[in-house]
Amino acid sequence: MVEVLVLAVALSMDAFAVSVGLGSKNAKKTNVLAMKTGIYFGLFQALMPLIGYFGGKGVFSWVESYAHWIAFFLLVLIGGKMVYESVTEGIEEDIAQITHKVMLMLAFATSIDAMAAGFTLTLLEVNPFIACGIIGVTTFIFSWVGVLVGAKSGVWLESKAELLGGVILIAIGFKFLLF
Repeated sequence: MVEVLVLAVALSMDAFAVSVGLGSKNAKKTNVLAMKTGIYFGLFQALMPLIGYFGGKGVFSWVESYAHWIAFFLLVLIGGKMVYESVTEGIEEDIAQITHKVMLMLAFATSIDAMAAGFTLTLLEVNPFIACGIIGVTTFIFSWVGVLVGAKSGVWLESKAELLGGVILIAIGFKFLLF
């Protein structure tokens, strides 16, 4: 279960980074924005790994002997992408108005990596629904807090959170490969 908590925190860092950016650019009505962001990001972050898990279960028997390598590759790829994004401009830079359509797009964009990470749940002996629930609740909390932090502090924390999440995912990938 520790792996699920670490995975949940790492996957939440992308949503946290975007939430900090949203909060820094929309300092008005932060409580409403924080709740909206938490719900959208938490829900998507809970559903996408579940899709990845069931997709992984469907092909797991075909790739069982290579599953650890696939998990390693996916996590290093996702983590590397997050590290790269931590040093480039964020997608929330150009957002002037936060509508439901914008929130749907941001929630999908920040959770697509979680679908690939959901494959790694097939390698852990955990209930996928509980694991995805933990990921969703963790993302809700990180997103909610991210908006509040962004409204108070600006964007200086945004790239650091994404960098940390990427490094954690890469470390989990190596754990699957080596242990």
